[in-house]
Amino acid sequence: MTGSLNNLKQHHDLICRYRDLLEEVDGWFRGAMARFPEQIACTTGCSHCCRGLFDITLLDGLLVQAGFAQLPADLRERVLDRVSGSVATVRRTWPDFDAPWLLNSYPEDEYDAAMPDEDETPCVLLDDDGRCLIYDHRPMTCRLHGIPHRDSSGEVLFDEWCSLNFTTLDPLRQPDLQFHFSEIFTQEQLLFRELARRLTGQPLNELDTLIPTALLIDFAHFTLPEQLWTSLPNGPS
Repeated sequence: MTGSLNNLKQHHDLICRYRDLLEEVDGWFRGAMARFPEQIACTTGCSHCCRGLFDITLLDGLLVQAGFAQLPADLRERVLDRVSGSVATVRRTWPDFDAPWLLNSYPEDEYDAAMPDEDETPCVLLDDDGRCLIYDHRPMTCRLHGIPHRDSSGEVLFDEWCSLNFTTLDPLRQPDLQFHFSEIFTQEQLLFRELARRLTGQPLNELDTLIPTALLIDFAHFTLPEQLWTSLPNGPS
């Protein structure tokens, strides 16, 4: 299985460092829930935001795969059966979508067609009760979702929030929700560049996949196709 722990051992240090960074994000979210218990509806089993397809970084893909590798074999097989459906969905727009399962060579103006917002298909990593099977290894975007992001500097980095949250209060006016997001994102980018350097020999700034296809990536024998190099803004020409 491509997601085996043996295939991930060489990146164990990066996974640990990334999880430490994500714990800071989790701490912010827990603090927000403690300060605004009547305004934040997020709870165990709530999966309204865990629908459809969206892009994640290859660093998040590595984290997802590390969590997936710890699941029982029979459960992994059931999840992989669902992955085939996700791949089929994307291939309606991009018929050649295949290993190494990266999105970067495709035009961004086609993303909405390949990953439609109205897609209500549950994430392949949800159990029957709507709980995340790899909760401790979920991507950063999953941990940030539901509350807007206002940096400690006051800059608003993301001004949307879950419709179930803050129904009677404007979260953008709450200084208690501010957090050092810019610093966190900078540290995340540095970790990503290190992973990219290990995988490709170059500290690239961007390599993206999907949660379902992250489970298919062979990180132990990762090869970036030649045609993809030329499509990357910071890759060799």
